[in-house]
Amino acid sequence: MRILMVCLGNICRSPLAEGILQKKAADRGLNWEVDSAGTNGYHTGETPHRLSQKVAALHGIDISGQRARDFVAADFNRFDKIYAMAEDVIDEIKYIARSRFDASKVTLIMNEVEPGSNKDVPDPWYGPEPGYHEVYDMLDKASDAILDKYQITNFK
Repeated sequence: MRILMVCLGNICRSPLAEGILQKKAADRGLNWEVDSAGTNGYHTGETPHRLSQKVAALHGIDISGQRARDFVAADFNRFDKIYAMAEDVIDEIKYIARSRFDASKVTLIMNEVEPGSNKDVPDPWYGPEPGYHEVYDMLDKASDAILDKYQITNFK
């Protein structure tokens, strides 16, 4: 299983989503590839936001080795599933991918917890630390739902 988590800058939400799902998959003995990317390119090459790193570390997850990268159209060839953190991120994925966009591979991550809710994961970038904890909790639940959905069945 190859999963890509996507947000705008790839320094707050998607690095947390990557770290959470990767750890949970490994804890279940699954050899999944989990990665993350951003659609705006403002932070390419940077480490995750310090508060994302702090909140992850409080849960025993080290995301300090991650580096922000740009989402590219070729990601549709590499990944089985692409999870967007928000509706505007899906719009950017469509724009970047153009003819390579495959709607069957892309969904809002919170739709795994609440199907059809189309709920965004809020961007904690401008807020204080509690927002990062809220995002962690949302992504933790989504990761459990993803694992429960795909760990037993062959995705393809």
